[in-house]
Amino acid sequence: MNQFNATLTPDDPEHMPPARRRRARRLLAPLEPDERTAFIDVIAHRASPSFDFFLFSVIAALVIAGGFIVDSSALLLLGALLAPRMAPAVGLALGTVLGSGRFFFKSLIGLLVGGLLVFGTGYLAGFAAHSRLPLSLSQAHLIAQLSWWDFLVLAVGATLTSIFMVRSEQSAAVPSVALAYELYLPLSAAGIGLGAGEPFLFPDGLVVFALNLAWAALFGALALAIIGFRPLTLFGYTFGGVIALLGVILLIGISGAGAVFGAQIALPTPIPTATPTATLTSTPTLTPVPPTATPTVTVTPTLTATSTLTPTPTATPVLALVVAGEAGGAHLRAQPNFQAPSLALLANGSLVQVLPDAPVEESGNVWMLVRTSDSKVGWILQTLLSTATPAPNW
Repeated sequence: MNQFNATLTPDDPEHMPPARRRRARRLLAPLEPDERTAFIDVIAHRASPSFDFFLFSVIAALVIAGGFIVDSSALLLLGALLAPRMAPAVGLALGTVLGSGRFFFKSLIGLLVGGLLVFGTGYLAGFAAHSRLPLSLSQAHLIAQLSWWDFLVLAVGATLTSIFMVRSEQSAAVPSVALAYELYLPLSAAGIGLGAGEPFLFPDGLVVFALNLAWAALFGALALAIIGFRPLTLFGYTFGGVIALLGVILLIGISGAGAVFGAQIALPTPIPTATPTATLTSTPTLTPVPPTATPTVTVTPTLTATSTLTPTPTATPVLALVVAGEAGGAHLRAQPNFQAPSLALLANGSLVQVLPDAPVEESGNVWMLVRTSDSKVGWILQTLLSTATPAPNW
């Protein structure tokens, strides 16, 4: 085997006790203290950010920003492929599991500097394209939403990247693409949202990035702990426990808040008040009765009944106001579900016309088809509308 594999176990494993020999075969980290220290130094060097990390972060950020501007998922995937190996993310996990505050914050600063380059590139691209190109940014809005499928991809990517970084630095390139996709794309979407003045996109992208980073550090630390990495001192156990606890709190807190604001759960919903509408009542008209004939020789003309026009009431258009509470507005979607692309973001107080199409119920949510003041037609949640002119069976 190669030199790396020779350092994983002692030189003479046959003279070890059977229990220790079985443990040495299961773990990737060496058992002897001197070998363990040297091995950790090698992994720490691999996980440290280099100049190439920042250079390829800028190149990937340019491609990702272009993919968001033209709404191309292929360019977004290309940007993730061009991104560098997310070694600082593995450094966060290694610093956590070893209890090394110095290495943890060194990796965190390197990752934040690379993320700042991605965010700044997205901001400049959004600012430059805002006044020159019509931007829909539907891909950016999809990326800036919390999804359990993204968490699953991130967990697998963080676990495999951490394990492969221990085995070989080159073999970590493929799973690192998943980390780059889940970390760099929401950060670039946040920058484009801030530069283009797109509401909700800037804070949503930052929240998704922070949550994904905590998720990646936790799963990377768990993977390293399983393959044999342990803190070297009592302080290391304390530091690692604090970091893991903060990550879990951040994971639960932000994911819960995202679910509340994304689905309007546990938020007060405005109750529309009924407005009386005057109804037209038909008024009977008198029909002239022809006079009776008189016994005379002369012919008496008879009167002919003349029909009168009865006014027919016309349907009153149903108008409604967007009232989304603290969220500040609501998405107008192309289809009646949360996965459909967003056609527009309607601020609180926007007036829309509710079309007579039947409401659609999907996963316990009722969607209404509406038309905006600029003639855009799409679907919006019924609970986010307060009717100005209610219709029957609203």
